[in-house]
Amino acid sequence: MVQIIAGRKGKGKTKFLLDKANEAIKNADGSVVYLDKSSKHMYELNNKIRLINVSDYPIDSPEGFIGFISGIISQDRDLESLFLDSFLKVAALEGEDMTSTIDVLEKISEKYKIHFILSVSADKEELPESVKKNVIIAL
Repeated sequence: MVQIIAGRKGKGKTKFLLDKANEAIKNADGSVVYLDKSSKHMYELNNKIRLINVSDYPIDSPEGFIGFISGIISQDRDLESLFLDSFLKVAALEGEDMTSTIDVLEKISEKYKIHFILSVSADKEELPESVKKNVIIAL
């Protein structure tokens, strides 16, 4: 399952995502990973959640992002939930159509039973029609 938290910058998406990750780890049988473009939220996350600072890695295309995600999955067979803050920036999709990347994440989710929760800095109305069904909250 791929879920999207949509809203403009400064609307509270990160806080919502952090709270959702901290709630998810309470009931998780497997591991929970949080991807961000920095480590500044490290102390707001439960210490059982693995925080990955993606700025430490050379992700410069949506294909590179999918490869990065695939690498995380290959190392962690117990991965249950993956939270992505600043999804468009992390996945090198700023100004690009996110449809095909979301489609790939949905296929990965189905195959490996991983729940993806993405924070997207855009209003729901600005998202492609095929992606709007994934929005769980618009701030």
